[in-house]
Amino acid sequence: MQTKLNGADRRKARVRKALKANNAGRPRLSVHRTGKNIYAQIIDDASGRTLAAASTIDKDVKSSLKNGSSAEAAATVGKLIAERGIAAKVSEVVFDRGAYLYHGRVKALGDAAREAGLQF
Repeated sequence: MQTKLNGADRRKARVRKALKANNAGRPRLSVHRTGKNIYAQIIDDASGRTLAAASTIDKDVKSSLKNGSSAEAAATVGKLIAERGIAAKVSEVVFDRGAYLYHGRVKALGDAAREAGLQF
């Protein structure tokens, strides 16, 4: 029996399908945001492994932020995920925004990751 997906799940599946068609073997930088925090992972879909991860709940990030739901917190996480990705020998990724628009915190994370050295 098929279940009907809601709008966010359909949008997420549509974005993920387009990414897989155009990824050329690159890992993906997946972003997840909640009302209080933002999370980022660099995932190698071929092997099913997470190569690097960063979020606003990391101890070193959490202590330097007033709250985890701001654009400046997202920029901090973007910079951190880029540093960890480069340490894991990943320089090119595809940006998986999930069901979120490329605006606000998601855009701040992406821009900071680009400035710190990730290419997408």
